Amino acid sequence: MNESYIGKSIPRIESVDKVTGSARYVHDMKLPGMLYARILTSPHAHAKICSIDTSRAEKLPGVKAVLTGPELPYKLGLYLVDKDILAKDKVRYQGEAVAAVAAVSEEIAEEAVRLIKVEYEPLPAVFDPVEALKEDAPLVHEELGSYSFMKGVFNPRPNTNIANHFKLRKGDVEKGFQESYRIFENEFRMPQVQHVPMETHAVIAEWLPSGRINIYTSAQSPFTVRNLMSVAFNIPHSRIHVVIPYVGGGFGGKAGIHLEPLAATLSRKAGGRPVKLVATREEEFNTIPVRQGIIARIKTGVSAEGRILAEDITYYWDAGAYADYGVNIGRASGYSGAGPYDIDNVRIDSYTIYTNHPYGTAYRGFGHVEFFWAIERQIDIIAHEMGIDPYELRMKNLLKPGSITITGEKIRENTGRVDKCLEMVAKEIGWKGSKTEEERKKEFVTGRVKGKGIAVLHKAPAMPTFTSSSAIIKFNEDGSVDVLTSGTDYGQGTYTALAQIAAEVLKMPLEKVHVVWENDTDTGPYDWQTVASRYTFMGGNAVIKAARDLIEQMKKVASAVLRAPEDELEIDNEKVYIKHNPDEYVTYQQLAMGYVYPNGNAIGGPLIGRGSYIAQGLTNLDPETGQGLPAIDWTYGAHGIEIEVDVRTGEIHVKKVVSAFDVGRVINRILCEGQITGGVIQGLGTALLEGYVYNKDGKLLNNSFTDYKIPTAKDIPETLIPLFVETPQLDGPFGARGVAEHPMISVPSALGNALYDALGIDIKELPITSEQVWKKIKNKVTKT
Repeated sequence: MNESYIGKSIPRIESVDKVTGSARYVHDMKLPGMLYARILTSPHAHAKICSIDTSRAEKLPGVKAVLTGPELPYKLGLYLVDKDILAKDKVRYQGEAVAAVAAVSEEIAEEAVRLIKVEYEPLPAVFDPVEALKEDAPLVHEELGSYSFMKGVFNPRPNTNIANHFKLRKGDVEKGFQESYRIFENEFRMPQVQHVPMETHAVIAEWLPSGRINIYTSAQSPFTVRNLMSVAFNIPHSRIHVVIPYVGGGFGGKAGIHLEPLAATLSRKAGGRPVKLVATREEEFNTIPVRQGIIARIKTGVSAEGRILAEDITYYWDAGAYADYGVNIGRASGYSGAGPYDIDNVRIDSYTIYTNHPYGTAYRGFGHVEFFWAIERQIDIIAHEMGIDPYELRMKNLLKPGSITITGEKIRENTGRVDKCLEMVAKEIGWKGSKTEEERKKEFVTGRVKGKGIAVLHKAPAMPTFTSSSAIIKFNEDGSVDVLTSGTDYGQGTYTALAQIAAEVLKMPLEKVHVVWENDTDTGPYDWQTVASRYTFMGGNAVIKAARDLIEQMKKVASAVLRAPEDELEIDNEKVYIKHNPDEYVTYQQLAMGYVYPNGNAIGGPLIGRGSYIAQGLTNLDPETGQGLPAIDWTYGAHGIEIEVDVRTGEIHVKKVVSAFDVGRVINRILCEGQITGGVIQGLGTALLEGYVYNKDGKLLNNSFTDYKIPTAKDIPETLIPLFVETPQLDGPFGARGVAEHPMISVPSALGNALYDALGIDIKELPITSEQVWKKIKNKVTKT
């Protein structure tokens, strides 16, 4: 096989199914005897539940089950077990579920929900994470000290609103500040946002009288759903069966469990009938978890030459009402939170803080979009104040081979090159340094001003040290193969990349490699989670091992057939042949189910390759210093953005975005380019459009697409240029590392930097609205 599949632009293998409508989602599914569920949610952000009257709902014809919190003595949680399936004694955010109904139709379920009467006693609430740290702040969780959590990794503080406090200490920060020529202090803010997947959360669950639970869900990770359900209900894993069909986007919002426990308990109360629960778009905004908000305070000490000598950072994460993935986001921001810079003295305190907002969960970038907004804006502010080119300031301080990260890891030649990414971006965008104020004034009178901004980024998969993936490859009778994994492809193109990897190792046509789409915990091999941009790396390595195992089995049988030692055999073009005599061979198809000699005698048998991969070399981080090895790999990148601003309205037009990433090795170019394009556009949404808006009582005001804006076709930049640096990762599949979340990171920062370049105005809070820009312009004009 002369052709290599690695690096080629192979169209996604599921495209036809999706565009023709034959792809099956949970929304499409209907099981015999299925019931439909609806939920009742709280109108208050913080309130005591005085009473719940469900009697009228229970009497409504067609209603088969009604549930309230006191009936469900279970707690849920990934790393900190703090959440009830339905609120019991009190509600902690507006939109929290307090009751649920299962009925023979969705309309009847809706009517039954309206018949439930709940009496509340409003309680004092807290919405700002910094305010929530005060001694007199209302406690969101009075019982925090009694909750179980992952000890040695997380650090909740009883009798406070601190769900976790991560500490990072490197060097002598105070000495670094004493030696600094100048010190810069700034605060940056970013609100909560919604994931907005095309497919809302959906689940069908049946809790059979035998005790077995079947779950069909739109989640990202089947074994995570199974594990969390097992822990919550104290049921053996083997009694829980999870199936994930096609998933219409997730962006992290479907990483854990949300609707599954409620649907399952409704099914149990309804005698085991399957119950379907689909979130409405309004519930996606109000009830389903969000991306956390952040307040970041940064103090940076710099030498006269522009070397960063010390950094003191505090991140205040608005976790909302429950911890979920939020505590791990706070941890990841702690060990990544100084950016890809070589700094000797660093202190980071990352607080994950309970408030009475909707609770936070994983979101594309896992906290990095948020804290890089602060880090990369701070770098530009320093550059402008000191009269240094922002490009040169970054180049002077970036990590390079031989540098030591803030957790004590030494950067190697194969770790990746952020400096090359930045160099590539600067060249492509035509970077010539920042504008002078005189240049801005001359352009301002024309009514439209242009600006360019740059920003860098890094991210490692945020995951436990024991993370693992596995794969099975089995032959079919015609010599084709099925690849079974339990990674979920919810739009990122994972299965296409895995097919390319399998075809490359097995040296067979890509069209003969079929990646089994539907994930099933009963039949699929184990995988931790499809999150953290880890799957091409870890799932790819598992597929390589499974393919090599299959090759070894083929060679063993072929050795007997060809009467040649195994080490003298090679594979290619679906054949196992003798190296020095290629005409002596046996085909894959002949070996697939067992080789049969002309006389009828048979050897071998159905061939099944198995492979597994576990993260190696990772350590827990020291609880006091954050030192250790947290990451299997780092992906580095850079963005350059060119904008044009209408000075009369404050409207920003993004003209050009250039993005470069060191992906190790490109497995599928068109898929990588697609990830970058999608990530950049999503990042522009965070920068310019998106953000939850609440009233003083914690009620969400923009809970629909009428008021919550996301990028549409008209918001896409005129020019989008994805670029790649390829520094092979030694232990990556064919040298590859992940690039799924990364393209969104630092897009807001680069845009904010471009805005300063255009107008000389600093904005430190997202989103950057036209109104905000217009007011800044007006203030500047008034002062001058």
